[in-house]
Amino acid sequence: MTDSEPDEPTYEGEQGDRSTAEASSGDPPWGVDPTDASSVDALDAELLEALGVPEGRAATGIDVREAPPPEPLTRTLETLESIPDATVLLQRNDRVPVHLFDQLDERGYRHATAERADEVLTAIWRE
Repeated sequence: MTDSEPDEPTYEGEQGDRSTAEASSGDPPWGVDPTDASSVDALDAELLEALGVPEGRAATGIDVREAPPPEPLTRTLETLESIPDATVLLQRNDRVPVHLFDQLDERGYRHATAERADEVLTAIWRE
């Protein structure tokens, strides 16, 4: 990508795979506020496919963009303990939560991260 090309949204899956997707200018970064989603199906289809989240699952979201470290990690793990295993947690953040990933792996969660504009969305679920 050259300096003259606009930034494209980037998706990162569990294996660290990265792909890009076009976003219409003026669209909200996720098409919907993930913290308001009651189902993963509320996410745009392209994002849902890129994240690899199982369709039809209930979802709940947390917004930790303003929280200083380590609060995003702590709030995310506490939220995961309080929701059913079949529910997908959508974490909205201003950075990739790299310190969270090992904690999730140790606890048996799957996760995938997408970056758009100045935001990061991490989906966390159990199979």
